[in-house]
Amino acid sequence: MSRFATIAIVGRPNVGKSTLFNRLVGKRLALVDDQPGVTRDRREGDGHLLGLDFRIVDTAGFEDYDAATLPGRMRVQTEKAVREADAALFMIDGRAGVTPLDEEIARWLRSEDTPIILVVNKAEGKQGENGLMESYSLGFDNPIALSAEHGEGIVDLFDALRPIVDGFDAAAFEAVPPRAEGDEDDEDAPLGPMKLAIVGRPNAGKSTLINRMIGEDRLITGPEAGITRDSIRVDWQWEKDGEVHEIQLFDTAGMRKRAKVVEKLEKLSVADALHAVDFAEVVVLLLDATKGLEAQDLHIADRVLQEGRALIVALNKWDVAEDPSALFNGVRTALEDGLSQVKGVPVLSISGATGKGIDTLVRVAFEQRAIWTNRVSTAKLNRWFENAVENNPPPAPGGKRIKLRYITQARTRPPTFVVFGTRTDSLPGSYTRYLVNGMRKELGFQGVPVRLNFRNSRNPYDE
Repeated sequence: MSRFATIAIVGRPNVGKSTLFNRLVGKRLALVDDQPGVTRDRREGDGHLLGLDFRIVDTAGFEDYDAATLPGRMRVQTEKAVREADAALFMIDGRAGVTPLDEEIARWLRSEDTPIILVVNKAEGKQGENGLMESYSLGFDNPIALSAEHGEGIVDLFDALRPIVDGFDAAAFEAVPPRAEGDEDDEDAPLGPMKLAIVGRPNAGKSTLINRMIGEDRLITGPEAGITRDSIRVDWQWEKDGEVHEIQLFDTAGMRKRAKVVEKLEKLSVADALHAVDFAEVVVLLLDATKGLEAQDLHIADRVLQEGRALIVALNKWDVAEDPSALFNGVRTALEDGLSQVKGVPVLSISGATGKGIDTLVRVAFEQRAIWTNRVSTAKLNRWFENAVENNPPPAPGGKRIKLRYITQARTRPPTFVVFGTRTDSLPGSYTRYLVNGMRKELGFQGVPVRLNFRNSRNPYDE
């Protein structure tokens, strides 16, 4: 199938792989820090270099550890990324020179069939020149001297990538461009693939769930809490009843209580997770059924709803939960009390380990997106509005009547309405809740955030 060329970036930890990745995609997608080993999962993006378009993959730093350890599982993902790529950029640190680990990585890469381009990063200055000369000993073609941070050597990288990238017909590649900030408000923009983010506390099973969904070990999992750091996007096709549905899955870092988040790297990971929530259309809050619902879960759910995203609550690890019936009813009751601003949030039981309930989860996600993007005709909306006001007229504080004239739907994603009238600033919050609950019940907006604003009609005699 015609597609973009896929280029993987490999090397030992802290040589600048993520910095180059961010430069090629044109934005700070990958987390960057002076601490080695920041990147763990493979992260993909749309790379652009002087007119060349390709798929770029950032990988974890290659380390020699047993496959059962976390660094070992990270190395397995890096090896897989290289084998699936059309070419790999092998990056070393020019200031540090060639290290024994660089030599080991070079021996492994020479045994693979993937074409290798040697890149010497941080090559600016005399110290970088020494590392550039040492790199010839690794046994690859002429190395490229580069500064990923400052953009030096980009033309040489272009010359090396062009023969590889030009061999692919990118025009037929069915890629969805990244959504620009503010596009979620554009009702004319086509829906495209459903953007589904998985969020929750650490070790709730988010990565395991996505791996089960897509049917491969794409994301690193394990008993250690907080493995995921970057928010990773995985494209997936869900087949149901003979139809294929496009989905973009977002795995996110676990979110702990703010008071417990003190390290800079964890703060960056949480900020990246919240950015994924902003980008998503539907958000699944994953709970650990063996631990039940905690205050932090309600805080995460409230944040999702404040951002105006459709929310689904999923109880994971259902296959090992004790007294599941009581647990399910308790969680549902707690959510109704803790998330009173949104009624009818779907609560589901699933198992990322066995796959139980995944089809139901995805089906409900599409249903919630349809509600989230629904537009009600003005005539139908005002018929409901007139009946609601007639059945329960607004109060008259201080003996002065509040008159509500008509309502209009200003936008979708999330559903947002504007009520026009007189003295609407005196309307109590209880009446606003009455209108919103009526819209949920009568107009079908159950389980999604609804925003209701008020405007005072202009009085021509004010002047």
